[in-house]
Amino acid sequence: MIAFLHGTLVDKTPSVVTLDVHGVGYEVFISLGTYDRLPATGSACRLLTFHHIREDAQILFGFMQPEEKGMFERLIGVNGIGPKLALSVLSGLTVGELSLAIAENNVKRISSVHGIGKKTAERIVMELRDKVDPLEALAGRAAGGDGAQSAMMRDALLALTSLGFPQDQARKMVQSAFDADPAVKDTETLLRKALNTK
Repeated sequence: MIAFLHGTLVDKTPSVVTLDVHGVGYEVFISLGTYDRLPATGSACRLLTFHHIREDAQILFGFMQPEEKGMFERLIGVNGIGPKLALSVLSGLTVGELSLAIAENNVKRISSVHGIGKKTAERIVMELRDKVDPLEALAGRAAGGDGAQSAMMRDALLALTSLGFPQDQARKMVQSAFDADPAVKDTETLLRKALNTK
């Protein structure tokens, strides 16, 4: 099994790249999220890979981030979703956005992705709800905010779970507190507001 490839980025398109690894050109299928993070053509590039083996083909799928690879592997575990469709989902939604949609049972958001119908979206929610990391969902909630904001929300969530709150409830408390005051800048204040929302 090929876990990752490290080589020179020879060619890139929004759906597939070619990596030269010691003179061997590997064709790797990617999502738009990975495409956006790729270095310039001719640069060194390292891609995490999922090696999909079928009777008639061996296909490599590549990811710049471990979170995206993890979500891809969860998606292909859903009945009726193959690697190409999983990659389409990750091209239409970031890992954070997808995690948030699953956590909030937002079938409409998932079915907005090209190629995903309502029944497939419902199956994704049903089969992955217990497998979604609430931190990923929180990252989706904070998408558009800066890294410090995501870290603050994550720290508040961890504090609430360490106080004994279930993860799902803690996530909702942090989200409610942040929605009430998006200008909050520190974990302590956010945590205090979250505790007042329960």
